[in-house]
Amino acid sequence: MDRVGILIVEDEQTQRSLLGGLLRKEGYTIGEASDGESALALFQKDIFEIVLLDYRLPDTDGLSLLKRIKEINPATEVVMVTAFGSIENAVGALKAGASEYLTKPIDLDDLLFKLRKVEEKTYLIRENMVLRETLRDRFKSEEFVYQSERMHEVSSLVVRIAKTDSTCIISGESGVGKEVVLNMIHALSERKDFPLVKVNCAAIPETLLESELFGYEKGAFTGAYQRKAGKFELANKGTIFLDEIGDIPLVLQSKLLRVIQEKEVERLGGAHPVKIDVRIVAATNRNLEEEVKKGTFREDLYYRLNVVNIVIPPLRERREDIPLLIDFFLKKYNLKHKKNVKGLTREARDTMVKYDYPGNVRELENIVERAIVLTRGDHITSQDLPNLAEQAMVTGDGSIRGTVESIERSMIIEALINADWVQTKAAMALGLSERMLRYKIKKYGISRSSRSAG
Repeated sequence: MDRVGILIVEDEQTQRSLLGGLLRKEGYTIGEASDGESALALFQKDIFEIVLLDYRLPDTDGLSLLKRIKEINPATEVVMVTAFGSIENAVGALKAGASEYLTKPIDLDDLLFKLRKVEEKTYLIRENMVLRETLRDRFKSEEFVYQSERMHEVSSLVVRIAKTDSTCIISGESGVGKEVVLNMIHALSERKDFPLVKVNCAAIPETLLESELFGYEKGAFTGAYQRKAGKFELANKGTIFLDEIGDIPLVLQSKLLRVIQEKEVERLGGAHPVKIDVRIVAATNRNLEEEVKKGTFREDLYYRLNVVNIVIPPLRERREDIPLLIDFFLKKYNLKHKKNVKGLTREARDTMVKYDYPGNVRELENIVERAIVLTRGDHITSQDLPNLAEQAMVTGDGSIRGTVESIERSMIIEALINADWVQTKAAMALGLSERMLRYKIKKYGISRSSRSAG
């Protein structure tokens, strides 16, 4: 395997040249910077697994620069160098995420020893990423993969509420993994042996949503040739998942509130209510508090649902999870497509770690699957990852469905831009209902920062 890249950040030219010359002889790829600004520019441009960072720099301090480096790529290992040998400086550096620290004058043998330790740690993390324990506490789910502290907080909250019957709302951007969290809640609950029924409230036309949720009696309307149980009845004793809860129209919100309060449903055309025992879990990528203020979501229903709020952070705010997720999806799609892709090149992995993923985990998964399908070698390269911004528009593996959805996404973005992002106008131009347009905007992760593929 190639030796890692090291970025030397040192304002003293003699010291910087000495270190650079030594490490090049040892086979490392070296970059050099004399201040924080040029160091960040070089770090963004090139690939460095290790940063050798002076504590005092002309335009910033080492701790501030260390934190910035970790924000850009948490997997980067930082060795802090200080001229003062201060315990306080060393402790501060280690707390901020440094792997090691050295004092000036640098003992070159000690430097090489510590760099080899850091290098071995880097390789070990890569090799064992998929094999490491992916969940803490009582989680044993292959789908719930993380190592960030923020997702540990999510998993801890799920463990605490799973055994209860409390209603809860899972919130977060499209693609963050709300359904994975739902599956964990149900799997850890006392209802795990009963149905888990999932309903996407935004994908069902308003005219059909009531009958889908609550069912109907024979003859309730034209075409109702026999009685049909609704989703709530089908979920009896189990869990019902109401995805995109913010899209339920007000008239149905009052009926849903009654279901929660009375624990019963009334079929369309029915004369008697039907008792049910269901746990309700809802999900949304909207701010329901804002919807309540606007009058589009009932306040009493919001508080009935929002007993516990599980907020899943976007992937760009938990970059520590990206390497683990990459390797997890590599394993998953190698099996699915009967391939033997061993990993990613340094350049490809660095590109993926630094990317912002507007489509979150779903987008990362699609990128990995597509790369596995298309790569001709045993490692995914940067050539297998064409413009990642374009990858966000592909929902499959290059199939007809994926291509059609990519074109549809582009058309929606163009219509929104032409309509100055007024959804009503864009929907009319596209020949869609506003409700369906909102659903597709969420599905494709479209925002004002999106750009048409055309």
